[in-house]
Amino acid sequence: MKKLSIVLSFLLVLSLALPVAAASDVPASHSFYDEINYLIKRDILRGYPDGTMRPEKEVTRAEAVIMIGRLKRFDSKQQKTGFSDVPASHKASGSIAAAAKAKLITGYPDGTYRPNNTITRAEMAFLLSRLFIVPFRAETNFTDLKPNMAVYEPVQKIVAANITNGYPNKTFRPNTKVTRGQFSAFLARGLEPKFKNSATIAQSYLRDKTKDYVYDTEYGIERHVYNYVPQRAGLPLGFVWTITNKEESMLIDSLELETYDQYTFGMPYSESYTELVYPVKVGQAWYTDMMDTAPRKITNTGVTVKTPYKTFTNAVEVTVVANPEFSEIGHTYYMVKGFGEVKSVDSDGTVTKELIAVE
Repeated sequence: MKKLSIVLSFLLVLSLALPVAAASDVPASHSFYDEINYLIKRDILRGYPDGTMRPEKEVTRAEAVIMIGRLKRFDSKQQKTGFSDVPASHKASGSIAAAAKAKLITGYPDGTYRPNNTITRAEMAFLLSRLFIVPFRAETNFTDLKPNMAVYEPVQKIVAANITNGYPNKTFRPNTKVTRGQFSAFLARGLEPKFKNSATIAQSYLRDKTKDYVYDTEYGIERHVYNYVPQRAGLPLGFVWTITNKEESMLIDSLELETYDQYTFGMPYSESYTELVYPVKVGQAWYTDMMDTAPRKITNTGVTVKTPYKTFTNAVEVTVVANPEFSEIGHTYYMVKGFGEVKSVDSDGTVTKELIAVE
């Protein structure tokens, strides 16, 4: 009996250690396995009666709103919608009516919603930029989007929120249809920092949003924590990096934005600075987003930089030219992939900022 008990205990521990399959057709090797599981556990995503999830199947406008309805805990009771092609008898009528009332969705000029149409990446951008608090925009430069397009600003918002980053060839492909797996990933990134880490460009300089970063600066010790702040002083924020001092008093909220063209650091509703431009190459020069500052220039790459946290061997050296007119005495800072700025040194050799811990 004792031996049987030990075996049963071992099997129980083993079963708890093994990952829970999202569905019979979503193996652990699937690109969006974790995101799909996350949404299933939150009862936002549900599968089919046969036990499948069908992640490669295109998601319809009705299915997308049903998922949003579960997230927002809308009343899904069937009801009139105001759309001529979504009668009260439609399975998604409750979610569609609630989403329309919340101004998350709109129909077409002819009064239809077209619930069975597949949702496109452009429609996804509209929907998620309204669903999540995203008051900021990334300066995107997608070749297939123009500033006069209605979807231009929503795309900038979801890029800023690390929900998507487009394609490596600098296209967004607004008319491309979205699969159930892809939509699950977009939703999960809007909700959970760890999933935002996957919505970055290759060779990204963004920091890991699941970790805290501690710096020794000219103003004292600073801790940077990525967290969700609905609003501050009456202004909406969403996910931001909150900077606190050694006494854990809040100093300021900050933003870290990246596109295929640049890496930017700044403060919500205030100034921002382009810290790095892409592609990274020696001689590349630019002004920050604040025009009353001195120019910056990449003066070296593959630099070895020592910090209290660790020694980096792949830093990019950026030099800010001295300019007394703008109270700039000149300084150099060092950027590292996955860590952002790790050290800053004034022209007289004074270290004004350096990374001391990642927790």
